[in-house]
Amino acid sequence: MIQSIPLKKLAASPNNVRKSSDPAADAQLKADIAARGLLQNLVVRKAARGKFEVEAGGRRLAALQALAADGAITPDQEVTCLVIEGEESEVRETSLAENFQRLAMNPADEAQAFAAIIEAGASAEEVARRFGLTVRFVEGRLRLAALAPDIFEALAAGEITLDMAKAYGAISDTDRQAQVFAELQNAWYHITPDTIRRMVLDASVRGSDPRAILVGRDTYLATGGRIERELFDDDASESWIDVGLLENLAHAAMEEAAARTANELGIGWVRPTLSNYVGHDLVGSLRRLPSEPAPLTEQETQELTALEADYDRVAAILEDEESDEEEIGKAEKELVVIDEAIRALNERTPVLAEELKPDAGAFLVLSRSGEPQLVPQFYTDVVLSNEGEGAIEAVAEEGQAKPKSSALSQRLLDELAMQRRDILAVHLAKNPALALDFMVFTLADADQHDWRAKRASTLVGSVAAGPVSGFEAKDAPATAAIAEFVGSLDETWRSGETEVDRFIQFRALSEEARSAWLGHVVSRTIIASLAFGRERSVPLHETLASLLEIETAHWWRPTAANYFDRVPKARILEALDAVGGPDLVTRYAGSKKSELASAAERIFSGNFIGEAGSKERALAWVPDLMKFAAPSEAATMADADILNSAVDEVTEEAA
Repeated sequence: MIQSIPLKKLAASPNNVRKSSDPAADAQLKADIAARGLLQNLVVRKAARGKFEVEAGGRRLAALQALAADGAITPDQEVTCLVIEGEESEVRETSLAENFQRLAMNPADEAQAFAAIIEAGASAEEVARRFGLTVRFVEGRLRLAALAPDIFEALAAGEITLDMAKAYGAISDTDRQAQVFAELQNAWYHITPDTIRRMVLDASVRGSDPRAILVGRDTYLATGGRIERELFDDDASESWIDVGLLENLAHAAMEEAAARTANELGIGWVRPTLSNYVGHDLVGSLRRLPSEPAPLTEQETQELTALEADYDRVAAILEDEESDEEEIGKAEKELVVIDEAIRALNERTPVLAEELKPDAGAFLVLSRSGEPQLVPQFYTDVVLSNEGEGAIEAVAEEGQAKPKSSALSQRLLDELAMQRRDILAVHLAKNPALALDFMVFTLADADQHDWRAKRASTLVGSVAAGPVSGFEAKDAPATAAIAEFVGSLDETWRSGETEVDRFIQFRALSEEARSAWLGHVVSRTIIASLAFGRERSVPLHETLASLLEIETAHWWRPTAANYFDRVPKARILEALDAVGGPDLVTRYAGSKKSELASAAERIFSGNFIGEAGSKERALAWVPDLMKFAAPSEAATMADADILNSAVDEVTEEAA
């Protein structure tokens, strides 16, 4: 029943499933309600003393209460509400459905909407104020609306990401945008925003560009590349005008160099990039393998000691105020040579345990001098066992370089380091709040950890990649909910240039923001499992699910694409029997597999006419493997797995 209720009689319900929010999004909602009023009614239930509890619409209620506190509206303001009745579980389900069924606007849709408002006479500042957004955000969406038509359509269709669209928008020349977009349609290599940005900004490339040096003038010309030269141009300043061709040739050269490097190192893979650094988009889903540079040989140690002595001698000349200009000039050149020699000795490929090499990989970047250069850090997308962790640590310990100074022994330095560690550890152990911040920050910052930085702890929490590489259930509600949650995380702390800066900024976040990060870094470590499947069963998952009261049917529905098309016809008929009995089975038993799968998708979405209770059973049905066990079942799963393993061992011995 729809009813108008005074704001002062409304209160937040403890049953509302949304427990966290985003301050920026809340500010946008408040501004929107102030400008246009409440566009969607609240869902409420009668409470004691004439009050009503808001079961769905908690953020809207908070925005209205904030407006009342500001004096923009009165506490007696009438609010349109849908009054519902029912058991607590039914109310909670209503709250979940109300929050869950929302779909964020596509950036292309936002861009078109903002452009239409601007064309009607509003300014970017007015639009930003009306929707509680920043002017920069509105202007960014307006730039998207001005993209070349093909690119804008690709964004609207989800064929390119928002970051890719922004990269095309790095210039306002839509003809150049469209040209690059067309050139990349047949690209065989992985396209990144950096690739797009390079190509749209470079109408031509100088002969001194790293890509040109890598490919070589002769190769470029032999494959049809064109070069323009002005009167005073040389090979370095001439213009290579076929940028798309150059990118293809450069990628091919880097791919060849990567394959050769992987073979030489004996590792699983080496991935190339034409950038001179490894961006977050390349390593975001990978686990960084801790490793140390290969130990110096005795001869290299002697060379390093001699170089450091030379460095100190030459530096003293520069620091001496009585040194003449000729001595200073000579010393500066000598110092560059010494520094390069020291760098060459120190920047060595890290040591990696042999058993880890098949699943390990690295990245090959293009240096500014046009040379493929291996980044001395290994990664993997495989979840390592405890034994693998130990192997890594053992290699790291063995691979530690000797101290540069011979004043203290290695053993003494090691002992002092361990004692200093214990001093820090005992204090950190007695400050659980700081320890929690340190743990969450370390796990979150691992996404962009600088390979040059020393590890501060052994904490690891890599993203669980799953048994199917590259798979993502894009249409699944849970996947969309995770993406929405990750998008709401406060990432302002990532702007810190160093690990220390980032940690200080992370600690400055609100407790709610830091708690959200805690949930994120822990949740993304969950591995893929199935209920009661011997190899895929994880009893602890069942326990977690029972504590969280998870109903799989609310978050996953079987469709033709994700289930019915991929199981035997008999399995589909069994599912129909569970919902509608023999009558429903008989109705569809003679159908072809494809027709049966489509019918099953419709039935299990609740879109069919059946006997009383059949629709409820259809909406609640999921395959047994997708269910989470009840608490009592979860408690016995570990024992069952142990018993099954024992039976297998006995069977193998008997055989």
